[in-house]
Amino acid sequence: MIASSRLPPGPRMPSAVQTLGWWNRSIPFMERCRARYGRRWTLRLLGTPPFVMLSDPEQIRAVFTASADVLHPGEGARILGPIVGERSVLLLDGAEHLEQRKLMLPAFHGERMERLAGLVGEVTEREVASWPRDQGVALHPRLQSLTLEVILRAVFGLEPGERLDLLRARLTEVLDWGARPVGLLPPLQRELGGFGPWARFKELRAEVDAPVYELIAERRADHAERDDLLAMLLDARHTDGSPMSDDELRDELMTLLVAGHETTASQLSWAFQRLARAPDVAARLADEIDREDGAEYLEATIRESLRSRPVLPNVQPRLVKEPIEVGGWEYPPGCCLVANAYLVHHDPELYPDPYVFRPERFLEHDPGTYTWIPFGGGRRRCLGASFALLEMRIVLRAVFAATSVRPAGDGLELSRRRSITLSPRRGAHTVLSARGERVPAAA
Repeated sequence: MIASSRLPPGPRMPSAVQTLGWWNRSIPFMERCRARYGRRWTLRLLGTPPFVMLSDPEQIRAVFTASADVLHPGEGARILGPIVGERSVLLLDGAEHLEQRKLMLPAFHGERMERLAGLVGEVTEREVASWPRDQGVALHPRLQSLTLEVILRAVFGLEPGERLDLLRARLTEVLDWGARPVGLLPPLQRELGGFGPWARFKELRAEVDAPVYELIAERRADHAERDDLLAMLLDARHTDGSPMSDDELRDELMTLLVAGHETTASQLSWAFQRLARAPDVAARLADEIDREDGAEYLEATIRESLRSRPVLPNVQPRLVKEPIEVGGWEYPPGCCLVANAYLVHHDPELYPDPYVFRPERFLEHDPGTYTWIPFGGGRRRCLGASFALLEMRIVLRAVFAATSVRPAGDGLELSRRRSITLSPRRGAHTVLSARGERVPAAA
């Protein structure tokens, strides 16, 4: 264990109490720590190395640009291993990570994103048409359904039907299990692997893996041209000319499914939650969509949503492998340096009135590389950022073209933690009304 004197100060309560506060009251917990300890402080959670939370842009720049030999983001994200697999690009470091990342980059090039736009639009139009009108509805589960179907069809090329429904149901169970607190405790992952809830998780994971490996085998034998992400990965080759193994494919497919589903659904939920309580912003957005003469305000609204409520409150932890000096502090091997997106985005020195939802701030200035970090940064910036932004544009356009929004009930909606993400506690409880009806001001 690293001595407390070698790391920045932080909460002194036992790690179990810190874990409870981090899980149940993430945002107030982080803000109290910033108020007491400043822009960097140390968090100690159960079963993980110490996390040094950083929210100074210059220190974040130093972390994002540090040598891959000194900081290992893959090792810092080991808690995701049971779901995404040990060969996931998220868990690799150094040359292995760079090679795997190069294999996956073509999936997110502009031309492929344009082709996927039709799929997103098709699913969105059908889903939005089915949502109830003029009554309170939790949008988060509906957005989860939307983004899961999009990513399943984009990854596997499956059409609606029994096979897609089966894979959706099994994957949903695995993801719901991973959202529980026990899913974030590596020691329990090892010790309870054959008992209790972990035994059930292993069964669920096997039930997901079976159809995934079956699809991989079918595609290897079928040489028909396809446009889905599995086809792209099957064609990819390592630097030595060898194809990806079945296990590599499985892990990268699961990474795409997990990273491309829950995060986007939660981010859209926050966008609607904030827009429902900002009628002036919603009206300006609807007016731009109606006029169809650009997307400047839509882009600013998306950026502000990502600033205001980043679903990943902290960027992927980077495990210190060799001593490194950042911002005048030398960190020893064994701790993790973590850029805290939520605290950076709510720093009044960087964003005046940080708790006000004001897209206009991104009409005045472009996002900063180290002050707007919802997708992380450096060599580990989220591969799927362009796809997430594409989905947000299409869904927001579809909803505001057809409906107006207002909150269902009074007051703000607090956050809840689902694994490493934050989503609206009541599921973004919102009332959608047919366009043309007056939208009452938010309470």
